[in-house]
Amino acid sequence: MYRAIAKNKRNTVFIVLFFLAIIGGLGWLAAYIYHDVTIVVVTLVIATAYALFQYFTADRQALSMSGAVELHSKADHPRLWRTVENLSITTGTPMPRVFVISDPAPNAFATGRDPEHAVVAATTGLLEIMDDAELEGVMAHELGHVRNYDIRLSMVVFGLVVAVGFISDMLVRMAFFGRGNNNGNPIVMIFGLVAMLIAPLVASLVQLAVSRQREYLADATGAMTTRHPDALARALLKLETYGRPMQRQNSSMAHLWIADPLKPGIMDKLFATHPPIADRVKRLEEMGGAF
Repeated sequence: MYRAIAKNKRNTVFIVLFFLAIIGGLGWLAAYIYHDVTIVVVTLVIATAYALFQYFTADRQALSMSGAVELHSKADHPRLWRTVENLSITTGTPMPRVFVISDPAPNAFATGRDPEHAVVAATTGLLEIMDDAELEGVMAHELGHVRNYDIRLSMVVFGLVVAVGFISDMLVRMAFFGRGNNNGNPIVMIFGLVAMLIAPLVASLVQLAVSRQREYLADATGAMTTRHPDALARALLKLETYGRPMQRQNSSMAHLWIADPLKPGIMDKLFATHPPIADRVKRLEEMGGAF
């Protein structure tokens, strides 16, 4: 597990550099078209400042996008609070802030920049269909993300995906409305259209790279915590059986959830942010046989 934590910390640095390289490349292309080198500097400064801002605020944005409501005491939702509290004591992890999302779609996620600033959230739909052992398995999975520093990596990805979208939107506006003598320049128009396409593509590819393996790791960490991988396996099967699109969907935070919250489509298998439930259940069953 410690090797996985170290790898996640290294990946955070690599992903930040990767995003800055892409944004810098977009800025350089804009500078080449407009013959103004300052565009590169301005673009990188804005993107860096925005990424830092996202690092400290992306968790709040994710909570706001999902419509999460914080539990301030055990009395607000004794079952969920007690489950998270017991797991925190068992693992020696600081008690995270706990949120509930009013949504019939069963799902849960964790976010935050480190275990000391962690957040876990569950939907009302998940709380309704899970028994106590299954709920414990799901929340152990989410605390696994916290302990493995997946939450930091996921939050950085979330923030930088939003930053790339912001830069892309700015460049698209420049392309269509022009600047100076470049207004109507077909090269500028093509550049804007390419920039417009880069944001969702980069978002999907980075989410794929980050999300799939960290879900397997969190499953294993959660199973090791509860010593009941079969309970988490049952919970995953319920998520597959009763799963439905979230009422408040946002592709930029799709990789945060324990199950894919987006509407199904023909490109699901190619651009899925989560590994197949069947594969995750199979690994958990193999773990159960080893206990």
